[in-house]
Amino acid sequence: MSVSQDESKSGQKNENHAHRSLLSPPPLVLKVGRYLPTLILTGLAVNLILPQLASLEASLHVIKTMVLWAVLLAALVQGISYLGAGYLINSVVAIVNQTIPILNGVIITLAASSIGMLAGGPFGNAAATYRWVRKYGVSAEGAGLAGALPTFFNNTILTVLAVTGILHLLAVHSLSSIQFFAFILILTLLGLGFAAINWGIRNRANFTLVVVRIAAYFSRLLHKTYAPAPTETSVGRIFAALEMLGNGGWQRPLLGAVVNTGFDMLTLYFFFIAAGYPVGLGILVVGYGLPLLLGKIAFLLPGGIGVVESTMAALYTGLGVPSSTAVVVVLSYRVFSFWIPTLIGFPIAFYLQRT
Repeated sequence: MSVSQDESKSGQKNENHAHRSLLSPPPLVLKVGRYLPTLILTGLAVNLILPQLASLEASLHVIKTMVLWAVLLAALVQGISYLGAGYLINSVVAIVNQTIPILNGVIITLAASSIGMLAGGPFGNAAATYRWVRKYGVSAEGAGLAGALPTFFNNTILTVLAVTGILHLLAVHSLSSIQFFAFILILTLLGLGFAAINWGIRNRANFTLVVVRIAAYFSRLLHKTYAPAPTETSVGRIFAALEMLGNGGWQRPLLGAVVNTGFDMLTLYFFFIAAGYPVGLGILVVGYGLPLLLGKIAFLLPGGIGVVESTMAALYTGLGVPSSTAVVVVLSYRVFSFWIPTLIGFPIAFYLQRT
């Protein structure tokens, strides 16, 4: 009789637990619900305060006189930019002789980028990409490459553009002390990163041990339990990716990254045309690469909000673009390249999470 009662109670507990699991939202919903209001409020603050740096009346005049066909072209090339991101994932997976459709790569890029805004920055982006690429039937090896390599290629191109822009500013003596120290900081971090990778390639076991200790330290600071196995697996995937790139698998992914970044920069250019102030390639590159790279480094701020807008507007204003035009162009570009894709990515993420 007691055994029967115990079984009955156990069954009831399991049933109640299952019921609570069905009623409780998944972790992704909780994260979005927790951080999305902050993301929106921060974005509103930037988009409302930044125009005050210029004449509000002049900015409104720029908006009213913007050329519609150039705005539509900006939207078109931004779409092509995301096709480049989808091709990037497609070409990375092809390194291990597997395939994922380009449009599916676009969908995953949009969703993973939105999740990265709320949880973990580039690490959250990579984890979400890995999970959803796996759902399309790609092996763990291919999914690991898809999570790690796109960020590597895109940031490499941004670094080249940022260095080119800084050299141009040095040549025309327009580099402020803040921009100079920011540039030195970026080069220092990149140099340390490349040195660490070079050392790690030669000392994989020691490198993995160091990464595990660092991850465990931060887990203790956050009062979270830590298991080293996922970290060791991630480090192993990074080394596997580097080996495959060294064997000649970098050409197609690089092309995808060039299309992604190049057409994104073209979006900004068409907004300058729409505002009636077309700029040369040199000025365009100067104001594009460094702010976005700074936004990547400041990943604690979702999408580099505030850092990208203020730095980009300041650079273009310093290069002779009227402040009202610079503010309108930068904010319009960020709406098309950041806010619209981010807001589209959230429902896609919900869909991918539940299917």
